[in-house]
Amino acid sequence: MLWLIVLAIILMIIGRLLLSRATMLRHESGLPTGRLIYADTDERWRPNDNPLYSAMYHLTGKPDYLVDTPQGIIPVEVKSAQSPDLPYLGHLLQLAAYCLLVEESTGHAPPHGLLKYANALYEVDYTPELRRELLDTIAEIREAWQVDEVRRNHNQPNKCRACGFYQVCEEALD
Repeated sequence: MLWLIVLAIILMIIGRLLLSRATMLRHESGLPTGRLIYADTDERWRPNDNPLYSAMYHLTGKPDYLVDTPQGIIPVEVKSAQSPDLPYLGHLLQLAAYCLLVEESTGHAPPHGLLKYANALYEVDYTPELRRELLDTIAEIREAWQVDEVRRNHNQPNKCRACGFYQVCEEALD
């Protein structure tokens, strides 16, 4: 009988350690408290073949995570790099696109999205101004599709080298 009590105590200690570890990992991931309803980071864990889609904006996307919280469904985008001094505009617009897709899919706009870098977490408010900037950018991209040649719009050699058109681009930065 004593061995059952000892076993129960050992199992309770192991359970407490596992719960503490899970809480720590969740905190490190940047995920808010809530029910994880979508993940696109590891197909072995929970495969997701259903990207979010907006017929109105002809926009499709797969955020890294969607978390159902008391404030609403929150998109989370994870970047493996160290945080810049301020989040890049492209990263903010990517997160805004996920917020728009959540809004279109659920009928409710998320109050914010989360942008998680290796060393920082940014809570980005999904404001009407951010939404408008996203829609203006989408319109500019669609206009650019109609022209024969689009000029490079940056002076970042690393971004240039990572581009899929680097080898054939006449404006590539060396």
